[in-house]
Amino acid sequence: MDVSIVIINWNTCDLLRNCLVSIYETVQGVEFEVFVVDNGSSDDSVAMVRELFPAVTVIANEQNLGFAAANNLAFRQMRGSYALLLNSDTVLTEGAIATLFRFLAENNDVGMCCGQLLNEDGSRQNSIANFPALLPLLCNESLLRLLFPGKFPSKHQLHTEPVEVDSCIGACMMVRKTAMDKEGLLDEDFFFYFEETDWAYRFKKAGWLICLVPQARIYHLQGKSVGYSAKARIMFHRSRSIYFKKWHPRQHGLMIAVIFARTIINILLNLVGTVVTLGLNGGIRQRLVVNAQLAWWYLRG
Repeated sequence: MDVSIVIINWNTCDLLRNCLVSIYETVQGVEFEVFVVDNGSSDDSVAMVRELFPAVTVIANEQNLGFAAANNLAFRQMRGSYALLLNSDTVLTEGAIATLFRFLAENNDVGMCCGQLLNEDGSRQNSIANFPALLPLLCNESLLRLLFPGKFPSKHQLHTEPVEVDSCIGACMMVRKTAMDKEGLLDEDFFFYFEETDWAYRFKKAGWLICLVPQARIYHLQGKSVGYSAKARIMFHRSRSIYFKKWHPRQHGLMIAVIFARTIINILLNLVGTVVTLGLNGGIRQRLVVNAQLAWWYLRG
């Protein structure tokens, strides 16, 4: 078996169906198996997969175990030489998986790689990420990307050949099984967000390379499987805090203080925006509510 494709699902039945269709329509020349790990969905996701895609191995959890723990369930059963982590809100293009597979097969020092993520209109998304650090929190990230494009890459950079990066966005990334066996599976302290960043950091520290392979192109309906809510933002901040406490414990307190200060500033700016627009701008109102709930989460410790 060449590749074990693992999709984590939570109430995204229609997106999941489209994702699975794209797998069977576009993956050629690679022997693969597919796992769908369902995290306690209340929709028809599990029934749909079992009816329309009988070759897929379904792991149906009774509750939402989170991204890391759900993936690890499939990793412990996989038969492939490589694991492909794939979001349910992705659609593969022709040859994308074969391109990633060939790249890893030809570069034994690369532990994981990812392709170029695309918006629905074909424009580029950020497909890679820097390791979290205090400097981007203290400064304007857009300015850092402008001044130091080599250190802080952005979606505006056009790569035509594979390039080494810090970490991959987990929407579509392929990982070498032998590297997984040596460095361990995903850290289940992360419920959602930053688990792939933590994984990449461990791989890097062990000497593995991590690469973007832009020839592999994947449509990503960004955020459709998670959405934008206070709960999602709190999960993001919680995971980032876990990452800093794990890898930069001396900076953890300062990181919390900086983020809390930025949250308060965002509340004030959105409050002004709400007053100026007489509360008619739904986006500003939502950001105000989300940031207020996030600040309250920090205050509660």
